Amino acid sequence: MSGDKAGDAEEALAEFRRHRPDITLMDLRLPGTNGTDALIAIRGEFPHARIIMLTTSDSDVEIQRALRAGAAAYLLKDMPKHEILAAIRSVHGGRRHVPAEVAARLAEHLGEEDLTTRELDVLRLISDGHRNKQIADRLGIAETTVNFHIKNMVDKLGANDRTHAVTIAIRRGLLQV
Repeated sequence: MSGDKAGDAEEALAEFRRHRPDITLMDLRLPGTNGTDALIAIRGEFPHARIIMLTTSDSDVEIQRALRAGAAAYLLKDMPKHEILAAIRSVHGGRRHVPAEVAARLAEHLGEEDLTTRELDVLRLISDGHRNKQIADRLGIAETTVNFHIKNMVDKLGANDRTHAVTIAIRRGLLQV
């Protein structure tokens, strides 16, 4: 087994091409990119690659994205070593592995309606400190439409107000800070 480390997504793909490992441990945070982007690139060229995301991020959005992209497992770095080894063995045996705490994090928001692209646009502008009128001007929509989007976001996120919606979105990984 190779212990080579890649610094970014491009290096990760090059190292994968060179070594063709049975199992790849991929950090979600890579310089200049996201580990899931590297996973997508590798699996685009090597569809049967078994890649385990090993990270500190328990954001349900990141977990979903990685699993949808074909991650064989999503493990948190603070898990006990014996659990990480068991997951590696499980993936090596051809199975997928999602630890209970990661599954619980996913289940928290299962069945909830996703925010629309426009709602995310409004949320980003709120997080940048813009008022509703400024958001309307920026997006070329009526202020009443901005208010409608804010009401929907607050409802979907279970927030108390627009500021709370931003906080929840950051915690869940919907917005990057």
